[in-house]
Amino acid sequence: MHRHHRAAALAATVLTGALLATGCSSSSGGKKSEETANGASAGKATTPRMTVALVTHQAPGDTFWDTVRKGAEAAAAKDNIKLIYSADPNAGNQANLVQNAIDQKVDGIAVTLAKPDAMKSVLAKAEQAGIPVTGLNAGLSQWKSLGLLEYFGQDETVAGEAFGKKLNDIGAKHAVCVVQEQGNIALTQRCDGVKKTFSGKTDVLYVNGTDMPSVKSTITAKLSADKSIDEVVTLAAPIALTATQSVSDAGSKAKVATFDLNKDLIKAIQNNSIQFAVDQQPYLQGYLAVDALWLYKNNGNYSGGGEQPVLTGPAFVDKSNVDKVAAFAAKGTR
Repeated sequence: MHRHHRAAALAATVLTGALLATGCSSSSGGKKSEETANGASAGKATTPRMTVALVTHQAPGDTFWDTVRKGAEAAAAKDNIKLIYSADPNAGNQANLVQNAIDQKVDGIAVTLAKPDAMKSVLAKAEQAGIPVTGLNAGLSQWKSLGLLEYFGQDETVAGEAFGKKLNDIGAKHAVCVVQEQGNIALTQRCDGVKKTFSGKTDVLYVNGTDMPSVKSTITAKLSADKSIDEVVTLAAPIALTATQSVSDAGSKAKVATFDLNKDLIKAIQNNSIQFAVDQQPYLQGYLAVDALWLYKNNGNYSGGGEQPVLTGPAFVDKSNVDKVAAFAAKGTR
């Protein structure tokens, strides 16, 4: 029920605020926010200015996080929040970025927990400092034990199992699951989920996701060495697009399917070079994780009652619905 009330209230805010909407500046980069212009955000809260830090494990060049950030910026613009974005794929460095946010005495922190153990002590410091923290994208099984208020993301095990069933439906027999960041718990859960429900054989291949030429050559070598592989499962959109080149280079008959989306991947589904993608709705993750901190500060709300996560996926995108999603992807919000 709460969601329906909130949706109605939000709709009213959009209507009343539409004429007043103006482009907002993002504190992290100073470039004008496009959210208001493209209709993703209109109207603005009159509550006191808040500062929120969004700290992720984004690797350089990973377009997935641009979409998370756009969602976070849209919520910040609406909620009168100054958003500070920082990221590092190295867990120790990410923990240091959270410490920086604590030192800056921010009003709230939104954080990803790809490697939860490395974040444990710094999150305890946030709690001691009285700074509320929400989780997003990675850390579904750890957010409560680490003292976070709420969590927004996909259950990666559920998503992996759904993916494996889809591979059965399309008749795949031998898959290779390509992991682009070793030790990232969410990626491990995806491959494990696929293995659990896929009735064929599943190999796991580790690649260095920050070095695309190396990703391409590693996948090509695997496909060249084993012609029985008929499905390449990737865990990020840029890796999927690179994998299609590897299939071609290896003269393989393998198909490619992936977790996660970006604009180019949508086109690849439309032109049949990629079969399908699992969308965990990163824009929604960024939006909700920031908006939740505003709701907590201004109304004491907990999404999921502080007990259950809020799931944003898995939603499959394939030939049957890709055109609908494409319009939003063109704006960089899906």
